[in-house]
Amino acid sequence: MAGRIKTSFHARVLVALLAMCGVLVGTFIVFQYMREKQFKTEMLNAQLQIYNNGILDNLESGESIYSIVARTDKPVDGLRMTLVDADGNVVYDNNDSTPFPAANHNNRPEVMKAREEGVGYVVERWSESDETDYFYSATLGDDGMVMRSAVPYDHSLKTVLSADVTFLWIMLAITAVVCIVGYFVTRNISKSITRLNNFAEKAERGERIFDDDAFPHDELGSIASHIVRLYVQRDRQHKELVRQEREKIAMKKRLTDNINHELKTPAASILVCADLLRDHPELPEAKRMEFMDRIHSNARRLSLLLNDVSTLTRMDEGAEEITKEPVDLSQLVKDVVDDERVRTTMEITIDVPPLKIEGNRQLLESIFRNLIGNAIAYSGGTKIEVRADSDGNFVVKDDGTGIPEVHLEHIFERFYRIDKGRSREAGGTGLGLAIVKNAVAMHGGDIKAVNDHGLRFDFKLKT
Repeated sequence: MAGRIKTSFHARVLVALLAMCGVLVGTFIVFQYMREKQFKTEMLNAQLQIYNNGILDNLESGESIYSIVARTDKPVDGLRMTLVDADGNVVYDNNDSTPFPAANHNNRPEVMKAREEGVGYVVERWSESDETDYFYSATLGDDGMVMRSAVPYDHSLKTVLSADVTFLWIMLAITAVVCIVGYFVTRNISKSITRLNNFAEKAERGERIFDDDAFPHDELGSIASHIVRLYVQRDRQHKELVRQEREKIAMKKRLTDNINHELKTPAASILVCADLLRDHPELPEAKRMEFMDRIHSNARRLSLLLNDVSTLTRMDEGAEEITKEPVDLSQLVKDVVDDERVRTTMEITIDVPPLKIEGNRQLLESIFRNLIGNAIAYSGGTKIEVRADSDGNFVVKDDGTGIPEVHLEHIFERFYRIDKGRSREAGGTGLGLAIVKNAVAMHGGDIKAVNDHGLRFDFKLKT
């Protein structure tokens, strides 16, 4: 690979998930904190506004501010009260420890807001008169007087106005739970991604891949396992196709070599006989006829060999190259047997029920001609039996000597001969049983040979 990933997918996803969770929880905490603080501030302001309104109502009835303050309970300890007239002058202040305020108070934020909206408050503002932070709450009266209450903004008030830390701990606990769950969820996702990544690296390097690795039982794991299984299946299919192609190439090479070998003998014999006839015209007629018979016999052998090679080549090209049509098997077997009876003294019996098959007539004929022909040429017996059942299971059997067990598994190989000299004398090409095997396979069946008081071939044709 060009560059290996340094940080694992699991770590990156987990960090991203935790970051999003942190931002979400942090935002919610800040929002809730500000909301709770605002609520407590407004509650305190409402309490002070009630107190301010009470004093203003009593003032309007003509009672003195001093007597009102003296008999009225303060809602908060340490409460500082200031009465401001319409011109901004302080007409009353209960803070005896500092000089009486002389500055114009209409420029104070809480007073300005009260004159604009009727009420106003400031959470924390520095007082120049006594150099203390206060929470100010101001209320406008009907006569333009403003009653202002101020609570020292000390530690106790800060505590009252602060948000409940219990909520913060609950949110932190929820965050921890989310992180733990997120870790296990992302770990399962990461397993699938990591294994897919390892699979891709192995595939790139051409290493062998197995499909027995377990993936997590989730959608991603299912997809990942399907991908790996599909690749493994395709890889096996590809290797099988490559193997088959190599076998086909090797088979064609062996076939070519065997054909060259098989052609040499009849070709050489034809050439020698032709040369003798050409160079010795004085040969007796009987000798000339002998050479002519040899030429004819070897030419016929060449013709049979080329026909068999052509048939095998067509079958090697595939079933799609073979045309098929409805064939009456019982009639086909009868026609083949009638032809073979002419050239043998062996008794041939038929027991084939009416059977019809979708197949290639020429290849089907070659099955029975080769099997019956082999029995006639090589069995040494006196009887040949051809029988079948209604499911297309066929038996072709002779009562001859059979063949040695060591040869049984090889007799369907191309150019395989048990007795090479005897086979050539009988005019065989060594391709007959190979043609039979391929022809049976192209009609949906298989064939085997066994010794059964002679040689018996069992095969099935798909009906």
